Amino acid sequence: MMKSRFSIVVFSLSIFVSSVIASDLGFCDDEDMALLGGVRDVPANQNSDEVESLSFTSVDEHNKKENALLEFARVVKAKEQVVAGTMHHLTLEIVEAGKKKLYEAKVWVKPWLNFKELQEFKPASDGAPSITPSDLGSKKGEHESGWREVPRDDPEVQHVADHAVKTIQQRSNSLFPYELQEVVHANAEVTGEAAKYNMLLKLKRGDKEEKFKVEVHKNHEGVLHLNHMEQHHD
Repeated sequence: MMKSRFSIVVFSLSIFVSSVIASDLGFCDDEDMALLGGVRDVPANQNSDEVESLSFTSVDEHNKKENALLEFARVVKAKEQVVAGTMHHLTLEIVEAGKKKLYEAKVWVKPWLNFKELQEFKPASDGAPSITPSDLGSKKGEHESGWREVPRDDPEVQHVADHAVKTIQQRSNSLFPYELQEVVHANAEVTGEAAKYNMLLKLKRGDKEEKFKVEVHKNHEGVLHLNHMEQHHD
């Protein structure tokens, strides 16, 4: 009986001490204790300097590891997860070969050990577009057209344009590859998780420049499909 009570006291004390240590080290407050292991959004104004510093570091480490030349542009989204320290989940806008793209990074931080480690760095999945229904003023279930002009340099627009160019290349018999020179104009309509894009693209094939009108559909699973294309003559 005494042994059983002693075990209970020791177990309770260990939980209390762990909570106190976590709180003192600054990586686990009351809310985090309730969500231990869960991923939560980081408000834009919270620890912005730290998040930006981690973003620069992650891009720099990736460049050194892969001998790449990516340039950090901005933090699109930041989340964090309480583990043995903090796992930062970052969605970053990156400039790659002059084009803006989205990347996802995971950085593990243990501040009491001055420890930082890049766990993952990869192109963002299609499931997290930077263009949303609220950006375009269209809402799920609307029957009226929600077509809006969208920024040509938006990472999502560039991603869709790249997909269109690859598909045009696959459908052509050209020995010379098509290269995207410019998104001349872009319209988009977003409904829920699906979207439609109408674009005018300037492409280069060898020494020749061509323009294409394309219509690209994106379903709720993030899969892109070039629905229509035609050459455009000024």
